[in-house]
Amino acid sequence: MTEIFCLVSESTGKVLRAHKGDLDVQKGDVYLVESDLGGDLAKVVDIPSEVCQLPKAERCAIHIIRRATDDDIRKFQWLREKEGKAFDLCLQRIKARNLPMKLVAVKYFFNEKKGIFFYTADGRIDFRQLVKDLAQELRMRIEMRQIGVRDEAKMLGGLGVCGRPLCCASFMKTFEPVTIQKARKQQVVINPTKISGLCGRLMCCLAFEEESRGRLYAEDESLIED
Repeated sequence: MTEIFCLVSESTGKVLRAHKGDLDVQKGDVYLVESDLGGDLAKVVDIPSEVCQLPKAERCAIHIIRRATDDDIRKFQWLREKEGKAFDLCLQRIKARNLPMKLVAVKYFFNEKKGIFFYTADGRIDFRQLVKDLAQELRMRIEMRQIGVRDEAKMLGGLGVCGRPLCCASFMKTFEPVTIQKARKQQVVINPTKISGLCGRLMCCLAFEEESRGRLYAEDESLIED
């Protein structure tokens, strides 16, 4: 089995896994890795160990481009500054055009040719003039991408009522459907303020706990049969 090592994304804070191959990997090393935005910085937090060798680690391993240089690190810092300025500019233009939308985040591609502006809204928004304003000022391709409130929480992160980082922002890859019936099966008090996450929707962990209870119930039944 190919050795897998763990990294943490500098942009999202998520744990990533990559093939060690012939790399001389040390904790604390920073690498340039592939991402949806053309590149991301990630720091090595664990060299090949049992923690990294999960059953699906081979399939979810990312591609390492190269060891990050000082220029790469400076460029990422520069991009973060540019994203902050673009965020402020977009907020100003949204307010000026009185658009019913909430700006969540701005992400620049590593090649600086495109910027994605993530927002939430109750319905469809005519943002054509907004895009023209941004493209004229920033001199790049602009994409406006509408997301849901759960995606907003996943992107911004935060702490849940348990005191730990949000599941969606730390280890979850996709959202699982969570219904009130799952809470009732666990005999949880149906109090919206206690079973809702930062996004205002039912907490994702209700689905995890239902699955765990199901496994425990199956084990108890097998013991009775024995």
